[in-house]
Amino acid sequence: MSIRIVQLGSPRKAGEGIRLGTVRRPPRGVPKSEFAKRDFYDVWLPNLSPSPELVKEAQAAHDEKSWAAFHRKFRAEMNAPENSRVLDLLAALSHQTSLSLGCYCDDESRCHRSVLRQLLLERDADLA
Repeated sequence: MSIRIVQLGSPRKAGEGIRLGTVRRPPRGVPKSEFAKRDFYDVWLPNLSPSPELVKEAQAAHDEKSWAAFHRKFRAEMNAPENSRVLDLLAALSHQTSLSLGCYCDDESRCHRSVLRQLLLERDADLA
C-alpha cells in the first residue's frame, strides 16, 4: 500500500489505486464522465493545488530563486488547517490502501507535485 505521484493523463500502473487530481481546473474539453476513463483522475481534490495566483507564479518561475519563492508560498498554503488535515489523512491512508496524486505538468521537479511529495514524506506517508 502506498501513494504514487503521477502525471494526470498518463497510463495507469497496476496497483495505483484511486487517482486524485490535485489540480485547480478539470481537463479542458473532456466530459466529466471521461475523466477516469482517460486516466486523468477518479476524484478531484483542488484544495491540494496552488491558489490561482500561485499557479501563475509557478508557471512564470524560470530560475531557482523564483521557484524557491513558489515552493515556500505553496508550503504555506498547504499549512492551512483544512489542507494540512487532508495531507495527514492521505499519509495515514497510505499505510492501508494504494492511491495516487497527480497534476498535468510534464516535469515533476517544476510542479507542485514535488512539494506535495515532500509534505507527505514529512508526515511519514508510504510513497511508491
